Amino acid sequence: MTDQRSQAEIVRQSLKKRYRKERRFRFYGMAAIAIALMSLVILFTDIIGKGYTGFIKTTITLEVPLDGELMYLDDPTDKDQVSMADFQAPVLAALKRHIPEATERKDVRELSRLVGSYASNQVRDLLTRNPDLLGTTQVMEFLVHDTVSVYVKHADNPAYSIRLTEQQQRWVDKLVREGMIDTAFNDVFFSRGDSREPSNAGILGAIVGSLLTMAVTLVIAFPVGVAAAIYLEEFAPQNRFTDFIEVNINNLAAVPSIIFGLLGLSVFIGLFGMPRSVPVVGGLVLSLMTLPTIIISSRAAIKSVPPSIREAAEGIGASKMQVVMHHVVPLAMPGMMTGSIIGMAQALGETAPLLLIGMVAFIVEVPDGFFSSATVLPVQIYLWASSAEQGFVELASAGIMILLAFMITMNALAIWLRKRLERRW
Repeated sequence: MTDQRSQAEIVRQSLKKRYRKERRFRFYGMAAIAIALMSLVILFTDIIGKGYTGFIKTTITLEVPLDGELMYLDDPTDKDQVSMADFQAPVLAALKRHIPEATERKDVRELSRLVGSYASNQVRDLLTRNPDLLGTTQVMEFLVHDTVSVYVKHADNPAYSIRLTEQQQRWVDKLVREGMIDTAFNDVFFSRGDSREPSNAGILGAIVGSLLTMAVTLVIAFPVGVAAAIYLEEFAPQNRFTDFIEVNINNLAAVPSIIFGLLGLSVFIGLFGMPRSVPVVGGLVLSLMTLPTIIISSRAAIKSVPPSIREAAEGIGASKMQVVMHHVVPLAMPGMMTGSIIGMAQALGETAPLLLIGMVAFIVEVPDGFFSSATVLPVQIYLWASSAEQGFVELASAGIMILLAFMITMNALAIWLRKRLERRW
């Protein structure tokens, strides 16, 4: 009896110890999840806190006198006169109506820096389109200079250094009180390409470039990757050659992305002479990088199809090709699509390989084709983040928010497709 009691006590102590380990392991798991969620919250809070102002533009509304003598312009249809005219003068005249104390040359120079450099272009374009407006006064809305925009949106934030002089700050405060300077949704950000001036920069060019690049990547990587997976899993003989191919595919999935950029630079640009900074070359490079991911995920999806499906199809006289194409591939397609979408989302966020093929160029125009000069979202964010102007900091954070939205959408689509189309055996 004493031995039985001692053994029972040993068992109870062992169970207590085992339960303590289990509780400790659960605590560690919950702590790890909490740390991950906290890090995610901190990351998103920082990005949103810096980037939400990127979706806000600061404008100034002025009554602009389109005086021909002031601009040295008699005929807006004469290209020679238009090229020599001073379209900044009416903007300055409109500002002086509200800031009459700006009389000296230094004051006028500081006053001119309140409005963005594209204001004169707006006046020129307006007169070019409507020559009859010469000699009239028009109410026009202009984007303010980047330093003014930062001051208006971040005057109470010490993290942003205000680069306006005290006199300029007084002028801006006066114009804000009079309702001349106001903020609104930044439609410019979604309707224009890049610019040297943050207030006039947009992300449309990068979005179109990313979509064109992803289209090339999808057209090349998906069919080639799925076909390679079908061959390796269903038709390839098991020998040293196929083992060699499988090992190299697995190794390629772990190769740093910059290696694929070097490959694209040396082969597509150096050997074949293809142009730099175009979506076609970017798509070719990213398709090479995405192929291993698609092949591995597609093979896993094919393996998940039960052998009984193949045996049943063969039992009713189907050929090998009919078994694979009519039964195996349709059932494995949800997994293939899920892996492909995840691979495309990974390619969408890549920067290093695209930098090597020249997609880091400053692109103002929105690309209109696969062979037009273009940039992509990650590279555009990199360019803005490396700029000295503070206005580009909020644009970079806003661009990160858009890129995250694209990637979250693609991953959510992959999850939805898997849940929608998956078969349980």
